[in-house]
Amino acid sequence: MSNSKGKKSIVLGGSSGIGLETARLLAERGAEVVVGSRRGILAQEIPGIRVDQVDVLDREGLRAFFERHGEIDYLVNAATGGKRAVGPFMDMDLDGFQGSFAKLWGYTNSIRLGAGYVKADGAVALVSGYPARRYKPGYIAISTVGNAVEGFVRGMAHELAPVRINAVSPGLIDTPMFTQQGTEREKFLADTTKNHLIPRAGTPREVAKAILFVLENDFVTGTTVDVDGGALLA
Repeated sequence: MSNSKGKKSIVLGGSSGIGLETARLLAERGAEVVVGSRRGILAQEIPGIRVDQVDVLDREGLRAFFERHGEIDYLVNAATGGKRAVGPFMDMDLDGFQGSFAKLWGYTNSIRLGAGYVKADGAVALVSGYPARRYKPGYIAISTVGNAVEGFVRGMAHELAPVRINAVSPGLIDTPMFTQQGTEREKFLADTTKNHLIPRAGTPREVAKAILFVLENDFVTGTTVDVDGGALLA
């Protein structure tokens, strides 16, 4: 296992949720962390983390971002890409379905433009999601994008070697992505996870720990690590 102390790390989509917690955990382990964020701010200020404004869908801006920061040890992309379409495919606006793939394009942009800056003994981590392999009615767009992300990781493991690349696939995680508040939020999270083997929502830190695992473990590449409370088995 590698140690993250002193590792130069970039976390894209790190301004909140899973990305922010990953940046925080890396900083706690002594890494030098730069968060790439569309707004250029964090949900909360954290010592040891620098923020640089960048949009993963802006290729020229992303190219300049990587040029500014140079050689790195770790590259994490947890950016959601924006709004994702929900509902039956046959009733779905096709522009909405296509727009759901902004997450994938942000990932592919970051690999194409940023992987060349990752040291030969470094690692890349992307974030998928359990609908990729546990389809639920109405989630065809999210499921298809997740499948594409995981397939991309398996294929790129060959092209990037010796740099390692892995995906982490969260279950339902209590993040700002869900806009409900108070008791409405608690009920939504409880109802959605009641049939999971671990009947609760996960936390961003639980996912961040898995991301740290695939970054630091030198014998893991081309795979997907599930952090889903048993959602795949529900």
